[in-house]
Amino acid sequence: MVAGSVGNFVEWYEFGVYGYFATVIAANFFTPEGGGDAEALVKTYASFALAFFFRPVGAALFGRLGDRIGRRPTLIVVIVLMTAATTLIGLLPTYATIGAAAPWLLTLLRILQGLSAGGEFGGAVSLLTEFAPAGRRGLYGSWQSFTVALGLLGGAGVAALLATVLTADALNDWGWRVPFLLTLPLGLVALWLRLRLEETPNFRTEKEISTEPPRTVDVLRAIVLGAGRIMGWAAAGYTFLVVLPSYLQSTLHASFREALVATVLANLGFAVSIVPAGLLSDRIGRRAVMLTGAVLVAALSLPLINLLQDPGTSTAGKGAAVFVAGAVVGLMAGPGPAMLAEMFPTSVRCTGLGLAYALSNAVFSGCAGLIITELIKRTGDADIPAYYAAGACAVSVLALLTLRGDDHRQPLR
Repeated sequence: MVAGSVGNFVEWYEFGVYGYFATVIAANFFTPEGGGDAEALVKTYASFALAFFFRPVGAALFGRLGDRIGRRPTLIVVIVLMTAATTLIGLLPTYATIGAAAPWLLTLLRILQGLSAGGEFGGAVSLLTEFAPAGRRGLYGSWQSFTVALGLLGGAGVAALLATVLTADALNDWGWRVPFLLTLPLGLVALWLRLRLEETPNFRTEKEISTEPPRTVDVLRAIVLGAGRIMGWAAAGYTFLVVLPSYLQSTLHASFREALVATVLANLGFAVSIVPAGLLSDRIGRRAVMLTGAVLVAALSLPLINLLQDPGTSTAGKGAAVFVAGAVVGLMAGPGPAMLAEMFPTSVRCTGLGLAYALSNAVFSGCAGLIITELIKRTGDADIPAYYAAGACAVSVLALLTLRGDDHRQPLR
């Protein structure tokens, strides 16, 4: 479980750090002479989104590799690629040093991260669920989502610590590099763990027997349906867990430290609910738990955002609001990996579930910051984050209604 999910921790630690330091990165890489702060932030999120759009490419490339040569070697390759790309971001010269080449180099490294992240999810979830004992796929799969929370919390913790001990000038000058450079030792530990892994029993059995390959049209249908089932998780998760700091700073004029504290609370709520939600889905089914989460996000997004906007809301009240937002998203994230794994046979599981996850995240996570920031800039409506999260979850409700209530009791195909 640790070896399977540790790469996900490294991945989301970095993606969280990039989101938390979006305003600092914008100032260092996307603010040429005459450019405004809002314009730079939009360009920063555009680079963020571009990395997500390379996730489906990585999911197809590494997913096919994982289905052909095995989960273990694929997971070793993607952790090396992710670690190298993230460490290099911490060493990049800024716009002030090399001019227009700086944002292009940053974007290139983001693309490499997107490719590796696309291959990570399918291989890791396949490994976790294929090793899971009977009746425990939801619990084992939830560790993949749990490490999302741990990675985001780790990134937020490092960012908050740096914001506390460094001056604003030092943070903007060199302090932002530290979290990216810390990825190197994290990645080496992850690599050591994965080198000690064995191949999954399902993959070994699949290679020993001759099975009829699934029809391409059936696989494509399952990918589209899977992406729809998790789009609410993708959109609401990034809205409340990653985009929130920049929204609080740029729209509600909170300080960097206040925004990070709010994000830590949201991610704590997310972390607290994920594993219990996965375990509960092993007992009552993926459908019931994930539907509850999607309906609650759709209903509560606007009231929660309005609480944050209201100057009369106490600090404790705002903290509770973001904690609840994170916890509700966890109801979808906990059972989500196992639900996707159960949709595909072993011969295409890495590719199928990886593509479903990557496509949903490319559109609804990677574009979250860009869409929300640009729409607020154009309309002046501070409720945009709530509409975005609630709308995506409303569509997910329709897709989740197609789930059978007993899928969690069936053996993996």
